[in-house]
Amino acid sequence: MDYREKAKELVQQMTLEEKIGMIHGEQLFQTAGVPRLEIPPLKMSDGPMGVRHEFEPAQWKTIGYSDDYVTYLPCNSALAATWNRRLAYEMGEVLGEEARGRGKDVILAPGINIKRSPLCGRNFEYFSEDPYLTKELAAPFVEGVQSCDVAACVKHFALNNQETNRLIVDVEIEEKALRDIYLPAFYDTLIKAKSHSVMGAYNKIRGEHCCQSKYLLEDILRKEWGYDGVVISDWGAVHDTELAANSQLDIEMSVTYDFDQYFMAEPLREKIEKGEIAEEQVDEKVINILVLMMRLHMLGGERKAGAYNTPIHRQRALETARESVVLLKNEKKRLPLKAENVRKLLVIGENAECIHSNGGGSAEIKALYEITPLMGIKTLLGGNTQVHYVKGYCRDEASKESDVNWQEDSLKGEAEKEEDSQKSASKISKGLAEKRKCLRDEAVVLAKEYEQVILIGGLNHEQDSEGNDRSDMKLPYEQDLLIQEVLKTNPDTTVVMTGGSPVEMGEWLSMAHTLVWGWYGGMEGGTALAEVLFGRVNPSGKLPETFYKKHTDCSAHALGEFPGEEKGDYKVHYKESIFVGYRYNDTFEVEPEFCFGHGLSYTEFSYGNARAERVENGVNVFCTITNEGTRKGAESAQVYVTPLHKSKDEPFQELRGFEKVELEPQEAKEVCIFAENVTGEKDIEIRIGSSSRDIRQVVKLAKW
Repeated sequence: MDYREKAKELVQQMTLEEKIGMIHGEQLFQTAGVPRLEIPPLKMSDGPMGVRHEFEPAQWKTIGYSDDYVTYLPCNSALAATWNRRLAYEMGEVLGEEARGRGKDVILAPGINIKRSPLCGRNFEYFSEDPYLTKELAAPFVEGVQSCDVAACVKHFALNNQETNRLIVDVEIEEKALRDIYLPAFYDTLIKAKSHSVMGAYNKIRGEHCCQSKYLLEDILRKEWGYDGVVISDWGAVHDTELAANSQLDIEMSVTYDFDQYFMAEPLREKIEKGEIAEEQVDEKVINILVLMMRLHMLGGERKAGAYNTPIHRQRALETARESVVLLKNEKKRLPLKAENVRKLLVIGENAECIHSNGGGSAEIKALYEITPLMGIKTLLGGNTQVHYVKGYCRDEASKESDVNWQEDSLKGEAEKEEDSQKSASKISKGLAEKRKCLRDEAVVLAKEYEQVILIGGLNHEQDSEGNDRSDMKLPYEQDLLIQEVLKTNPDTTVVMTGGSPVEMGEWLSMAHTLVWGWYGGMEGGTALAEVLFGRVNPSGKLPETFYKKHTDCSAHALGEFPGEEKGDYKVHYKESIFVGYRYNDTFEVEPEFCFGHGLSYTEFSYGNARAERVENGVNVFCTITNEGTRKGAESAQVYVTPLHKSKDEPFQELRGFEKVELEPQEAKEVCIFAENVTGEKDIEIRIGSSSRDIRQVVKLAKW
């Protein structure tokens, strides 16, 4: 019998109370089951970067046993920087297997919102500013997760592009931008990759809260796309019993402990008994949930057991971290460093010794371990090299209120958060400026004495975090001053940045000959970074987003609004339309610091013999890529399409295809890259290159 028919039969045997229990949280991460019908509860967990630790059922308090340490995966931005579809599937498979091993049914990942502004606090959880790159990596990620009898829950549907006022902000956006930029990755993950569930967003769209939106959930998701999976609310994103019950939302979750008082709990049961809402509305939700359970083999059948903290999981995390590292500058070919020639090494910077796995909001996890850059460097070099570490800078040292989870306060308004922030700021020691100067002076003095210096700075999860956006792209903790003074003293210093979103570098970038970007690289991030710095691994990462000179060079700030005005309606207008990221910079000739798709290698690649063949739904682009150097390396060849006679609402170029190819020294391969959605309605130019601004071959095609 069909899953849906079986589900309908089960629903007919259930009481209203039992059905209501299945459509809202009975615990913080769990719904109610129906024991008499052998229907289990649905168990969920956060985790784009690993399965989150266990909480008490009815309070945000960690249980604290040792059984919830897990594999810490590179963040989605790091995964996107690999431009590697195979690794995306494997990362999803690791996450799915670990979720199943921990007894979970739904993993609340991946996050696929478009990086509209570099200031969004959750950008590290997302893939890219580009919808094509996002969907090409997120879709195999979802397939990997679900190969383990676990449901992916793609989030946050839709337009959750900022954390400021995220509970109430109302997005005004034109239809073309919604369809061309913000929805394609959701379509591919939900319809093509068949994600079993999707999470609604906190924000509003055109006046409707996303988790109650008729336009978003019914008109687009259910009717237009034909999606038949489960729609889960973000935690605390439901605001009205009647609107939620009559919408296509299936499960309401929240951060509070009054589970019976959730909008789709007792208040809904009472309205049904009064005849104000039809019970059939609940039946449809329960049917969707039961179908999900059948797809996961939860209602009989043989279900995969999963596993966590396995050697293969750690190896895959390492492989992804290796390919995520982006070499931004290497002007004097100082990299790779030769380990055998380094007898004394100075490592500067708090991020060399910083643990990132335990922060960031709902991305926080209990990592089985985390190799820091300092540990990775020392492990690689061994005892024949004297490695000296100094902090160089320090955080603000604001005291933590308690170990109670931040989510208890996550439904606070911006005014309350600002008050808390001011209280926290007042606790910063008055001697902080003096302390930073002492740390800086120590680093500068030592930099004179060492031939080899590595400075590791950037961001941490005080900046890259759920619930907060940055006010600008400046480096925190007076790092600009530290980097300038160290480079003045030792111009050959290798500068490494860690972070989930770009930072301003203008104050010192011209002084730095060598610059590496490291992301939040997971449990083996420090190992991977050390291997790149010392040439054990040839870097192949490419930027999945534009690195602006300053945030006002981003279209969300230059043309649109971010984060919007805090008036009565809390609206934010996406006036930049489709001109997001490189689409804006390339069309309006705004120079970035580092362009979309940029990333260097320790070898050189040449492109030649480009040609194109029209096929159904697109164009096959052929190009011969040659490794001209003496090192094995990998190149992500990118295909951009430019209309030769473009209208004012068209960008200069758009990414339509890419392939990553690995080549031995002097090896040449002809690569076939499928360029998607090239319709033949216009004369076009197909541009093949190493980045959006490093185009190596051009093929013109007349309309057909």
